[in-house]
Amino acid sequence: MTGRIKHKAWFFFGMSALLCLVVLLSLIWGQISVPAPTALAVIGKQLHLPGIDGAGITPEQTSVIWHIRMPRTLVGVLVGAALAVSGAVMQGVFGNPLAEPGIIGVSSGAAFGAVIAIALGVTANGIFYMPVFALAGALLSVGLTVALAMRGGKIPVTILLLAGIAISMLMGALTSGILTFMNEYRLREFLFWMVGGLDYRRWEHVYLAVGPVLTGIIVLILLARHLNILSLGEQEARSVGVPVAVLRLLLLFVSTVTTATAVCVSGTIGFVGLIVPHIMRLLLGPEHRTLLPACALAGGLFLVACDTLGRLIIPPSEIRVGIMTALLGAPYFLHLLHKTQKGGGLS
Repeated sequence: MTGRIKHKAWFFFGMSALLCLVVLLSLIWGQISVPAPTALAVIGKQLHLPGIDGAGITPEQTSVIWHIRMPRTLVGVLVGAALAVSGAVMQGVFGNPLAEPGIIGVSSGAAFGAVIAIALGVTANGIFYMPVFALAGALLSVGLTVALAMRGGKIPVTILLLAGIAISMLMGALTSGILTFMNEYRLREFLFWMVGGLDYRRWEHVYLAVGPVLTGIIVLILLARHLNILSLGEQEARSVGVPVAVLRLLLLFVSTVTTATAVCVSGTIGFVGLIVPHIMRLLLGPEHRTLLPACALAGGLFLVACDTLGRLIIPPSEIRVGIMTALLGAPYFLHLLHKTQKGGGLS
């Protein structure tokens, strides 16, 4: 037991160190390279840390590090953590390692809300309008899914999945219908959001995401023990006094708000909530009290690494992070499907 605890402690230490390294690389690499000591000095100066006078730092370096790359990287960490933790929770709730946040209509609902905001033209009034509309659309979509699935105070998993597919198709149809009436400029704006990216993120996006995402992740980690019980099956959970329907509804609501907030500030980014929890489960096992914090670290690490890689492959252009995660995630998803078809099972 002591050896296992020590192993997990070293694992979390290594993941934290690797995340810090990737964040630093994200700050110093790009079209304008900034030495690591200078980047750290810029951060120290902006945080008013003692002993840092900022001598030798140019206004351009301050602008690049603090006003462009720092908020972009922090949004990446928050979004990656949110999607990965929510994905792990969804997989635990549904008892299926192929489940992910979009399975109950979160992404399609957020897209519907975003297209409404663009169609109404309110996005020109400020950066907060689209995230608010996207969050409202996601909550509406999930609310309809749960309402359709609920039977006598219970939420059967199979019915919930089918309802999620139906609502996702409905939201997709409504979104497509609205797009047909948009002009070219607004259509381009929506498509740019749908691809998913971290470019042009500002500190306002960080402030918008940090509260709901961190609160959601903390609440889900606190519920990890109950999620372990729920993962054993409904009968086992009821036998120890767990209110299955209430717990499932609470987990779905918190993970929906967490995911929707992430989608609001970054657009639709796929596969993070699928492959990161699966890899962490292979490395650490299915214990959610360990799995969820690991997913938070690994999700942020994965998304920032994908964003940094997308900036470096074909400079001065960049590949948006939503495309990068799809390029890396799709083959892994096909690998999981292949394992299922062979009857080997999924860990």
